[in-house]
Amino acid sequence: MRLDPDLKWQILEKVSIYSGRLSIAEPRVLLTTKDVLEMPRQMTRGRRSTAYRYYGVAYLKSNMIFINIRKIPNEQVLDETIVHELIHMRFPYLSHGRRFNGLIRRARRGGVFLPYRKRR
Repeated sequence: MRLDPDLKWQILEKVSIYSGRLSIAEPRVLLTTKDVLEMPRQMTRGRRSTAYRYYGVAYLKSNMIFINIRKIPNEQVLDETIVHELIHMRFPYLSHGRRFNGLIRRARRGGVFLPYRKRR
């Protein structure tokens, strides 16, 4: 996909909608690898120079997500990537797998999640 002002607006709107459904603070959105490299190193630690390989990356401690527009082929993959990265933000303890994919499907269908609370 090619990044233009309309697409950027669409992405920010989707991030806002899905973060509301997931009951998380709206993260900062990075859309190019240049944006990632311009951020301070401590904010993008772990996936700084390899971010270009992925559709998206969640930087949990910095409350940021990176959506790699160049790599994403169509609207459906874009939507799935946004939800995927936001699920990482909402469920930081959960790794990829059957439950993770179920949460992505639930969020895309309009499911609303309660705010995250640590167990006692």
